[in-house]
Amino acid sequence: MLARYKEGEIGDSQISSSRSNLYERVIYRCVIGSRAYGLESDESDTDYRGIFLPPAELHWSLYGVPDQIECDETQEQYWELQRFLVLALKANPNVLECLYTPIVEKTTPLAEQLLQMRSIFLSRLVYQTFNGYVMSQFKKMQADLRNQGQVKWKHVMHLIRLLISGISVLRHGFVPVRVDEHRDQLLAIKRGEIAWDDTEKWRLSLHDEFDRALGETKLPERPNYEAANEFLIKARREALSETLP
Repeated sequence: MLARYKEGEIGDSQISSSRSNLYERVIYRCVIGSRAYGLESDESDTDYRGIFLPPAELHWSLYGVPDQIECDETQEQYWELQRFLVLALKANPNVLECLYTPIVEKTTPLAEQLLQMRSIFLSRLVYQTFNGYVMSQFKKMQADLRNQGQVKWKHVMHLIRLLISGISVLRHGFVPVRVDEHRDQLLAIKRGEIAWDDTEKWRLSLHDEFDRALGETKLPERPNYEAANEFLIKARREALSETLP
């Protein structure tokens, strides 16, 4: 309690948020989720994601800035630039999809530069991140199937989609967001029209394909940390400007 009392408001990023409309600092806004994948229905939400660049004064303040801001009513979520870059370097699927989605609603000149260099974030880490996540989630779903006799088929669909995406990244050096080629089969999984055993066979075959793609990929072992760091420093300098870079 004493430590908290001494600390006071230091580090409370909500203070920064309340003193500045960080939504006005959004440099990149895009749509991800089912509408970007080409898997939407009439009931599908529109999920907006993107990046905000806080003013330099707020970033330098005792209070700092939040890692992300979000609005549930409008399905919006934006990452602070540094947080976004770190997640991209770690091959976070949601963040990588932001860089490759075909539906982009806003880009400032700074964001355009980031899109032009998006390939620096692609590396063999995609295998660990995508493949590992799917395997862990399927283990949980197998337990759900044993204990509850059912699974969330929408989640199953997206895990299969993630495997397909990861394989393509390793083979082609590009994150495929739309799934036109597999759309009908994925939607059939979502509707629960494909038996669990058949879905499991497809998943296991995709894991094997992922392994082969890893052995054949031309992607580097690690992403280009130096280029990402240079971009961040440049962005921090440009945050001194009164206008949004």
